[in-house]
Amino acid sequence: MEAFHHAPISFHFPYAFPIPTPTTNFLGTTTTPNSSSFNGIINTWMDSRIWSRLPHRLIDRIIAFLPPPAFFRARAVCKRFYGLLYSSHFLELYLQLSPQRHWFIFFKQKITRNNIYKNNSTNAGSSVEGYLFDPDNLSWYRLSFALIPQGFSPVSSSGGLICFVSDEAGSKNILLFNPLVGSIIPLPPTLRPRLFPSIGLTITNSSIDLAVAGDDLISPYAVKNLTTESFHIDGNGFYSIWGTTSSLPRLCSFESGKMVHVQGRFYCMNFSPFSVLSYDIGTNNWCKIQAPMRRFLRSPSLVEGNGRLVLVAAVEKSKLNVPRSLRLWVLQDCGTMWVEIERMPQQLYVQFAELENGQGFSCVGHGEFVVIMIKNNSDKALLFDFCKKRWLWIPPCPFVGNNNNNIDYGGSSNNNYCGEFGGGELHGFGYDPRLAAPIGALLDQLTLPFQSFN
Repeated sequence: MEAFHHAPISFHFPYAFPIPTPTTNFLGTTTTPNSSSFNGIINTWMDSRIWSRLPHRLIDRIIAFLPPPAFFRARAVCKRFYGLLYSSHFLELYLQLSPQRHWFIFFKQKITRNNIYKNNSTNAGSSVEGYLFDPDNLSWYRLSFALIPQGFSPVSSSGGLICFVSDEAGSKNILLFNPLVGSIIPLPPTLRPRLFPSIGLTITNSSIDLAVAGDDLISPYAVKNLTTESFHIDGNGFYSIWGTTSSLPRLCSFESGKMVHVQGRFYCMNFSPFSVLSYDIGTNNWCKIQAPMRRFLRSPSLVEGNGRLVLVAAVEKSKLNVPRSLRLWVLQDCGTMWVEIERMPQQLYVQFAELENGQGFSCVGHGEFVVIMIKNNSDKALLFDFCKKRWLWIPPCPFVGNNNNNIDYGGSSNNNYCGEFGGGELHGFGYDPRLAAPIGALLDQLTLPFQSFN
């Protein structure tokens, strides 16, 4: 079954072939290359006697570098290519060679506290769809999550796996899902009953760390942010199954559901006033970091950018001596100081502020990219590229709502176009689409009795 449904987007052919064009020789006369000789060159390149002799191990290395959409298209070429997905030898090669891709995964459903008490009834009978966004080519793909049971919502992603958590109040059931191959890994339920906690996930080639913080279920009518539970397994045989707990800082009021992992720490925003909460995975301790210009911030968001913690927020104050703007700060290695690294161009910010109209916005980052989406109007989204220092509007996702099929999905030249996602507010996180996750073998070896999901 095809894992990707591609958007109807036009592509530029990525390879350059010599085209027979008129040229001027040293005598000043114009000559045209012989078409028969040109066709002979093409036929030599495509000679099946040459390509059929390539060693399989070389072909496998080439295929391992393909992005997932191209890989699934290549599976239709022959029986051998189709079976690569089930070859342990190829998957080991894939894990060694496949480059990391800083893509994004978005979901149409919006998680709110009210969904907990409604038992997610608004989504009953319908399967979850994910919308994969490739920021390099501005391409959209649709992924099916039909295998995910009802009553689970996506909360985080790492290492090619997407974390789903149960919506019901109580001990949280957690699923790790790879949508490319349809594999589901259930984790043991948390020990403490919770309503809507913040969840952080980080997966490497040899370990997995999961933190569930806040929203302890004191009573059905009183929710307090009190404790953190952590889950850890590594390749050295050490594991801690929700056995490590820690207390959160006093008077904390962070935004539930959002955690960002950077260099061994989970970070989340604290409100009233704004600050940043940091959880050290190794020492199991929380600390509080003062946010820059905290009294003048609006809609602050924490994102990961090139392995650093980045704070994205609007700066607005009527008596401030600088114009209103949207700024990006990076946390320095000392862990307490912030440095401004980028500011949205003023002309673009005026356009953005008019569309946003004070409703707020959310951000998600991955590698060199940051996506900024307007709340309650997420048919408008901006993409910022750290490396190229470029801002551009994202084309619409053709799988959400009704969109004009005649829209041009050109690349960087489409900077002034405001795309439409259609109906429904999208939320998401950074996602590296991978055919295999090495941590899956470690989780499969657990002998703890997992709770079954109906």
